[in-house]
Amino acid sequence: MMNPDPRILRPLVRPPRLRKAVLAAVLSVAASGAAWAHGDVTPQAVDTSSLPKLGDQWRAENPFRGNSGAMQIGTSAYNQNCARCHGIDAISGGIAPDLRKLDNDCAALKDAARKAACVKEIDDFFLTTVRRGRTRNGAVYMPPFEGAMNQEAIWAIKTYLETRRDKPM
Repeated sequence: MMNPDPRILRPLVRPPRLRKAVLAAVLSVAASGAAWAHGDVTPQAVDTSSLPKLGDQWRAENPFRGNSGAMQIGTSAYNQNCARCHGIDAISGGIAPDLRKLDNDCAALKDAARKAACVKEIDDFFLTTVRRGRTRNGAVYMPPFEGAMNQEAIWAIKTYLETRRDKPM
């Protein structure tokens, strides 16, 4: 049996520096994907004219919980402003957190007072996150929506998300 010509095998063996450079480039793109996802996003307007006005003071808890009109507005608002990262029907594709799981810890609680406190805490977390966004080490993981959306729109989105829970409450 003849030895193969080394010139034929050479292209199959990549130098270690090239492999490292390619790996570094791939990891760099993957790590910055969440920040790039928001790079060219313009928040879409949400028509909340059919919802009760909540005023200038931000509510601490979702005032639209169980409101079917708010749920419909929230569905549309979510699809226009959130689905790009958090997924269609709130089923994350891995770029951003799966929002169906947002209240899961509360759903497991049996004590009504503890459950209510948990729901209030999650509402506060949700509102703060949507209003202020999320930035880590200078990278924008979620843009702030305060000023782009009123509180009626934000609470309508939360109302929609409550219908998409991974575990019913």
